Amino acid sequence: MTIMERTLAIVKPDGVSRGLIGEVIKRLEGSDFKIVAIKMLHLTKKQAEGFYDVHKGKPFFESLTDFMSSGPAVMMILEGENVIARYRELMGATHYKEAAEGTIRREFATDIEKNVVHGSDAPETAAFEMTYYFNNLEIVS
Repeated sequence: MTIMERTLAIVKPDGVSRGLIGEVIKRLEGSDFKIVAIKMLHLTKKQAEGFYDVHKGKPFFESLTDFMSSGPAVMMILEGENVIARYRELMGATHYKEAAEGTIRREFATDIEKNVVHGSDAPETAAFEMTYYFNNLEIVS
């Protein structure tokens, strides 16, 4: 069964600083994802902590929020059939060494945190994550 859905996609600060925004967008559009919202933000530490609040207390929380507030990132909302699962497949495993050949993380990540992209892992997560960065006026269908 195919379900039309939306998800958040982020080109993380390492992807932006390495000039990979266009490459990521090319792969998204080449995989029939429709970009319905896009913006570049340089998160404050507090904004990064709010976004990753679900990970508060975990050993990687400080380094993750430091990294995500270290430079600009590109936030997008993708729309399409089964977009959450399909985008996660295109991204590849969080640990880039375990990611499948041809995935964004396998080809471009340099470590487990600096893995170029982020994507929501479930409809509930996507709902929170999209509204964290976008309001309804910024989403075009």
